[in-house]
Amino acid sequence: MIQRIQTIYLFLAALVSLVLPAFISLYSNEAGDPVFVGDDSIALTLFSASGILSLATIFLYAKRQNQFVIGRLNIILNFALLGVLVYHSQLLSGGTAVLEKGIGMVLPLISIVLIVMANKAIKRDEDLVKSVDRLR
Repeated sequence: MIQRIQTIYLFLAALVSLVLPAFISLYSNEAGDPVFVGDDSIALTLFSASGILSLATIFLYAKRQNQFVIGRLNIILNFALLGVLVYHSQLLSGGTAVLEKGIGMVLPLISIVLIVMANKAIKRDEDLVKSVDRLR
């Protein structure tokens, strides 16, 4: 059932993880130059893994439990990515002035929200299937 709402949420999460970091700076270095995802190998790896997991989850529509578990793993991965980005921003002078460091630090949060919404929709589908099986 690729036409379900969780597919849209997961596709948007993949878009946020794979496409947007290439165009939005994550933070600025000490010289004030913007740092994009291609300049930071850890962030590139985590953003890519998150996007690939989101895309892979879309095609597991026949196995809703696996979809739900992979969604949770993707949320944990995005929290790790957020931790890496916050760590990098704290190393720079100026502390937590996120607007000076780059709006790209919010991308993992957007992805987390989208994946949580997808997991809620997956759970709702699973509950619906269980309730129909009880009636048989």
